[in-house]
Parts: sequence; structure tokens; C-alpha cells
Amino acid sequence: MKYGARNKVTGKVTSIKSDQVMSLVKFDVTTPAKMASVVTTESVEELGLKIGDTVQLIIKAIHVLPVKE
Repeated sequence: MKYGARNKVTGKVTSIKSDQVMSLVKFDVTTPAKMASVVTTESVEELGLKIGDTVQLIIKAIHVLPVKE
């Protein structure tokens, strides 16, 4: 199956809560993933980011798409 999302994280389904229209599916992440961020150079300078720094990654996304192959 092909899809357009670049960043993939493997997860195990841990719970499913369903009503008549929507379902909430929760996952435990089981595979490490690499992430990337595009930010302004000004932000990099203000944060003082340098290679080797440990940072928290806040993921802002409107979709998490489960794919079962």
C-alpha cells in the first residue's frame, strides 16, 4: 500500500472507544522514528539549537492515520 505521509511511527493498538459515528483508537508506539521540522532560522538562533542538543518535540498534526498492511 502506498500513501503520502513521510513520517511513520509503528504503534500497537491499546484501546478502541466507539460510538455510532466516531471511534477513538489509542496506540503504544513500538518503533523509534526520526522526525524533521522546518522552522525559521530566527527560531533556531533564538533557541540556540546546535547539533547534539536534546529537545522535546511537540507534534502538531490534524491526522494520525493508522495503516494495516
